[in-house]
Amino acid sequence: MRDLQRKSMVRISHSGASPEGTQGGEGKGFLVGRVEALEVVPHRGIDDLVRAMGKTGFQGRRLSEAVEIITEMIIDDDVTVFMGYAGSLSVAGQWRIIKWFIENEYIDVLVPTGANISEDIVEAMGRSYYQLDGGDDSYLFKEGYNRYFDLCGVESDYFEMTSLIADFICDLVDAEGGEPCMSSREFLRRFGGFLDGRGIDCIVSAAYRHGVDIFCPAIVDSPYGDAILMAYGRGRRIRIDNAADYIEFMSLAERVKETGVIYIGGGVPKDFIQLFAVTPDLMYDRFEIPGRKGLKRKGVKETFYPHKYAVQITTDSPQWGGLSGATLEEGISWGKEAVGGRIVTVYCDATIALPIIAHAVAERLGS
Repeated sequence: MRDLQRKSMVRISHSGASPEGTQGGEGKGFLVGRVEALEVVPHRGIDDLVRAMGKTGFQGRRLSEAVEIITEMIIDDDVTVFMGYAGSLSVAGQWRIIKWFIENEYIDVLVPTGANISEDIVEAMGRSYYQLDGGDDSYLFKEGYNRYFDLCGVESDYFEMTSLIADFICDLVDAEGGEPCMSSREFLRRFGGFLDGRGIDCIVSAAYRHGVDIFCPAIVDSPYGDAILMAYGRGRRIRIDNAADYIEFMSLAERVKETGVIYIGGGVPKDFIQLFAVTPDLMYDRFEIPGRKGLKRKGVKETFYPHKYAVQITTDSPQWGGLSGATLEEGISWGKEAVGGRIVTVYCDATIALPIIAHAVAERLGS
């Protein structure tokens, strides 16, 4: 794993001083600051607004905490930062923000859905997605458009992007011979070089240039799977090895000190990264990662290495029992998040929260 040249800066201060009457008794430690009503300030910077939102409540306060925590994990020299990236967010205009995190070396490992690291290629190839108001879905189908809620893409553009991936697979098979087998990380590293050589500036090519590993455990559930079929139709076969993926990913545990996680949505990316805290020890006879001190719990031999920092942006709710909506606090019971760690869940559409968070971090770090 690459060594990050982190920007040094003063630590972000937390909430204001405790109000009167909380220095003793049952209230001690619960009241952490006074609410300060927002003022409208013309030409205000985003970071200044986000800091002010931190003195309000609800999701505005949580969003402000998310900026603090992400900033802290970026500048913490002992922390390796993982990002999970789910949902149809590249189509919705968010992919350049993820690329910005990569290009500024603010994340070390990206775990996306396959859709999010293929659908951005459409725009990187010079094509477009379009905003949509109304419209009949049967008409959209007939005319060659695919709808994403209030957006749409052109099927022929999607097919061209898939064909590009298939071209890469065919070139790779011809170069390797036989039926090459590799992890998604290795596949995407090579694909990044292929794209970079053709001037296609997207998430995967940016990760290639900056040495950021991408693991995509559900890669075939996307245009990558379609491209594998397309290459198969051209007489070339390739295998993406999920077991190799898991072993390569968990092997990183020997090379980190502490971990911080940023989840944009949930799904497979979130679960895959969460498991980094609780399963790498299974690779070793003593159920301990060499050179790292972990936590033990009653009744099992395993060792746990909880994430020190964790931020999630989600619209899922915890009461349905799914992983995407599970709170980070719940993760403490599994050993996935650290007791006393810096964690927050922002319940908000990522197309709202992610741009604000990224711009506030950019202002805060001067990037």
